[in-house]
Amino acid sequence: MRLALAEAGRAGADVPVGAVVLAPDGTTVLGGGHNEREATGDPTAHAEVLAIRRAAAGLGQWRLSGCTLVVTLEPCTMCAGAIVQSRVDRVVYGARDEKAGAAGSVWDVVRDRRLNHRPEVIEGVLGEECARLLTDFFRTR
Repeated sequence: MRLALAEAGRAGADVPVGAVVLAPDGTTVLGGGHNEREATGDPTAHAEVLAIRRAAAGLGQWRLSGCTLVVTLEPCTMCAGAIVQSRVDRVVYGARDEKAGAAGSVWDVVRDRRLNHRPEVIEGVLGEECARLLTDFFRTR
């Protein structure tokens, strides 16, 4: 989670969310990202999507079986869909998103029994620190 927090710190004018994809060994970072919607004008440039894209590109395949996605904020519905499609085995997140979360709070897309893949979800890792980063950001807005 510290690596994801470091990614979030690079978000600049974007909402400070960071993510990393870890290899099955749990120690090797395959891809990382932070929100870049404002920087790129791309509505899909969420931290999770960018980390997944970079991990897949580095591996040369779209299936991220055995991998773990670590992200500072609970994934939204778009990101949850990308997680399911990429076959990530585990999602670890810090702060819950009570407005748009799709990994257990508002929706539970990643564990929907109608889908063909359901990763394990671990929530609340460094949750207070992740939430504080977002609170501090929005206080200045």
